[in-house]
Amino acid sequence: MLTKLKIRNFKRFSEAEIELGDAVVFVGPNNSGKTSALQALALWDLGLKTWLARRQGSTAQQRSRVTINRRDLLAVPVPDADLLWRGLTTRIGQRRSDKNVTQPVRIEISVTGETGGTVWECGLEFDYANPESFYCRPLSLANGTRMPVPEQAAQVTTAFLPPMSGLASVEPKVDSGRINVLIGEGQTAQVLRNLCYQLYTEHSDDWQALVATIESYFSVTLQPPEYLPERGEIRMAYTEGTRKPLDISASGRGLQQVLLLLAYLYTHSNAVLLLDEPDAHLEVIRQRDIYKLLTETARARKSQVLIASHSEVLLDEAASSGIVIAFLGKQPRRLNNIAQLRKALKDIRAVDYYQAARKGWVLYVEGATDLSILRAWARRLNHPMQTHLEDVFVHYIQSNKPSTAQDHFYGLREAYPDLLGVALFDRLDKPLSDRLPLRMLMWQRREIENYLCSRETLLAFARANPPDATEPLLVEQRLQVMQREIERLEQALATLGKPNPRSPDIKATDEFLDPLFENYYRALGLSNYMRKANYHVLADYVPLDEIVPEVCEKLDAILDVASRAKPDLE
Repeated sequence: MLTKLKIRNFKRFSEAEIELGDAVVFVGPNNSGKTSALQALALWDLGLKTWLARRQGSTAQQRSRVTINRRDLLAVPVPDADLLWRGLTTRIGQRRSDKNVTQPVRIEISVTGETGGTVWECGLEFDYANPESFYCRPLSLANGTRMPVPEQAAQVTTAFLPPMSGLASVEPKVDSGRINVLIGEGQTAQVLRNLCYQLYTEHSDDWQALVATIESYFSVTLQPPEYLPERGEIRMAYTEGTRKPLDISASGRGLQQVLLLLAYLYTHSNAVLLLDEPDAHLEVIRQRDIYKLLTETARARKSQVLIASHSEVLLDEAASSGIVIAFLGKQPRRLNNIAQLRKALKDIRAVDYYQAARKGWVLYVEGATDLSILRAWARRLNHPMQTHLEDVFVHYIQSNKPSTAQDHFYGLREAYPDLLGVALFDRLDKPLSDRLPLRMLMWQRREIENYLCSRETLLAFARANPPDATEPLLVEQRLQVMQREIERLEQALATLGKPNPRSPDIKATDEFLDPLFENYYRALGLSNYMRKANYHVLADYVPLDEIVPEVCEKLDAILDVASRAKPDLE
């Protein structure tokens, strides 16, 4: 059994160490490295098999390296070999004695395992040669020698099985070697019947067990596969209830996927299966059942399954019976806080993880209007926060609930433990904690729009908009209309016993700004383009002496968080 995987300079991994076990599930957002980790194991297996095949009994010193062609990378298809190297960097330069010297950047993949009570380690390194090939040899050690290749590593059988693609109606018979090649190329749909035929002809008891399992889970009965020598084809059918036999290509993708995985497990004991999204074609209920089935079958066959998945169902199952490796942030790691990870996978986008790493802090506000108002105030006050706000990692929580920001923030913090945050809310009834790592602040007035409701601000807006109307008569008309509508609305609010527009307690958007602009543009005979999403433009018209000290205090608090952040500069 493989127990640990170490990776350096491979694809997105600068350096990673991943714990393994008999059943492991890799989880994380898209482009987080789950499939790359499986591919690293597949590359290690290819390098090991190539080294052993071409040594022909020589020692590592006698044969310094072996060449691997890019086209042999069946489980890691790339158009150019340098795409295997992190950042496409295959060499780095150094200055020595007034000369530029370049050194190769090596991919290093080391696997630790345990066989018969003996712990072993096998490490390989890979050097770039050209777009079509690269070199492989045992890992170099500090003492100048190379890591020996243990016999136990040579006995490991590894198979990378991607999701099932469309099953062809015709499948030629091929031998075991060709089956392995097609599986390595990801052409799993071309070998399903061959695997079943091999199982049926060579392991009849296992075939019967497979038939019973498929019938139990999918309510269909597999028919024995047939070899038609005159056509060189293998045919296979199934029956459902009392209906006539149907070709296996007519079955659902979920059934085909499970059949492929079980057939491979039954025909390959003591194997390591690398499964990329085996739940891809299965509904939620089947995902839970199939995970249990695969892991139990693998244990019975003394095999090991490593699964990359987005499924919350597989996550829950693995949490209770296997190992969960979370691919969040730079370093994959075993995770025990499954509830927090579930939230992270469900609610956090891949771009959020990227932004968290790039900025090191996150700002939470209700919507884009809040951010635009903060930017306008920072610009008008010439506050140092204005630079940070122009390129900020902001998450719109679409509500005034602190728990929404907390769930998102602490989900991200599972990936980046040093992440800081600041959340800014409209006024709440309960006090908030403003302590790091997530400072939660609230406005003293009911909502941020309350700071935009002064008569001077609204008259300044009327004077300037639309900006191309420069005739004094039109400007004066807009000012008169705005003044009149403000007074009318103030009187209406007073009649209804509601707060004045400049009160900190009025709901500024619904009770003042919305009806004000509706009446204002109607009186002018114009369409109303000032809605809540546009109220941020008023921030540019608030007189400087009316921007209350609280605004600067909030900007100072946000700046303090931004200044403490530790972005990932790599």
